[in-house]
Amino acid sequence: MSDSKPAPRPLEVPASIGEARADGLRTLLAIVDRLRAPDGCPWDREQTLRSVAPHLIEEVHELVESIELGDDSHTIEEAGDLLMGLVLLAKIAEQSGSFDLARIAQAVNEKLIRRHPHVFGEVHARSADEALANWDAIKRAERAEKQEDTSALAGIPVALPALQRAQRMGAKALSAGFRWNDVRGALLKVREEVDELAREIEVAGLLDARDAKASEEQVARLEHELGDVLMATSFLGNYLKLEPERATRAALRRFEQRFRAMELDLGRPFGECSLEQMMAAWQRAK
Repeated sequence: MSDSKPAPRPLEVPASIGEARADGLRTLLAIVDRLRAPDGCPWDREQTLRSVAPHLIEEVHELVESIELGDDSHTIEEAGDLLMGLVLLAKIAEQSGSFDLARIAQAVNEKLIRRHPHVFGEVHARSADEALANWDAIKRAERAEKQEDTSALAGIPVALPALQRAQRMGAKALSAGFRWNDVRGALLKVREEVDELAREIEVAGLLDARDAKASEEQVARLEHELGDVLMATSFLGNYLKLEPERATRAALRRFEQRFRAMELDLGRPFGECSLEQMMAAWQRAK
């Protein structure tokens, strides 16, 4: 009896229908179908909806990074990875009998048409703000009909990164009418929260501490005030049309680049350098 493995089946590429987008998606569907077939990829075949979810989160972050770096080549690659992950997720669900890609597409198509009456209906929207207000009103009506949470703050995923969630919550609050009259009001709120944090640090006797050792009660108060500062700063981003999550990622990239340059510049452990030497190297890195 032969122990040889069966010859691999070549991919059956769907015939072109003359529309590049559809042709690309149909080929991707054929590839994923093949990967999940009994003689497909062992790794892909053992995936579940739950196991695929973390990979999708990772792919989204990689895609966002490539977009922010302006790297079109990597953006194409990362968008492809995310698209493949979504198609794989739909195939897994299809094989378990829960839903499939057709139902996903149908649901989003219906939602987009329903929530864009200013495009597909008789409603008029003269600006992006009006379009967004229409969208939010329709969402609230849908939630009320389903007897779901109808708060203006509803629908913000708890699992979002904290700064991004704060920005989304602030945007919804603003859209509902809870807002300062101008940017100055939002900026003054940030300063107010910073002042409150500074007072709490001073009261805790930590201003001159090199390594703060706060009590449990002090930690709770400091965390409270620091959280208020971060949230107020995120809310300010809405008034300036800035995304705090993206701004923070950019700041981290700058910090890492300058820190690494500083390490090379000094050429020895920081413990052997004075603060003045490190700050001078930091300025050179900037």
